Amino acid sequence: MNVGKKDFRYICYPYMRESQSTVDFEIRTDSLATRIGQACSLTEGTVREDLLYLCEMAYHLNGSVRGEMAISLQDLQRLSDLYDTYVNDVEEEIRTFLLPQGCYAATVLHTCRSEAKKSVRALHKVSLEQKVDNLLFKYAHLLANVLFVMAVYVNKCEGVKEIPFISKSYGRSKSGKGEQ
Repeated sequence: MNVGKKDFRYICYPYMRESQSTVDFEIRTDSLATRIGQACSLTEGTVREDLLYLCEMAYHLNGSVRGEMAISLQDLQRLSDLYDTYVNDVEEEIRTFLLPQGCYAATVLHTCRSEAKKSVRALHKVSLEQKVDNLLFKYAHLLANVLFVMAVYVNKCEGVKEIPFISKSYGRSKSGKGEQ
């Protein structure tokens, strides 16, 4: 073994020792892309094609902070159109807060949604250290919402009924009694 030569088999990510939040954002979006790939393996047809596209876009989001901006207004519009398409099919189901449950593909999509939210938070931390284009925030937020409506859509396609979540913490009057 040649100890003096840099051997990339011992480096999983070249920026791991940096202290900037960019590293955490990149690791977060890598996790997001990986989860989207997992969801892709559980779906077929249009949903699978849309997820493959979103997986690629998660990596473009990843590189847009350290490298060149890879998310465009056209990408945001395409994502917005995707959101509208899925919402059109699940409008009734998403009128209330839902438990992240259902068929396996839907639960993985809910995990993707959660990973996307963590990516938004990591992006916020980056923005405290350097300028971040607002387009990246819009894209990351919308991506989380697209993954949510896709989860509900997949459940609907599988005949799985959504379960509303009624919070004991929010929506109560000051008297402590739930509002009707």
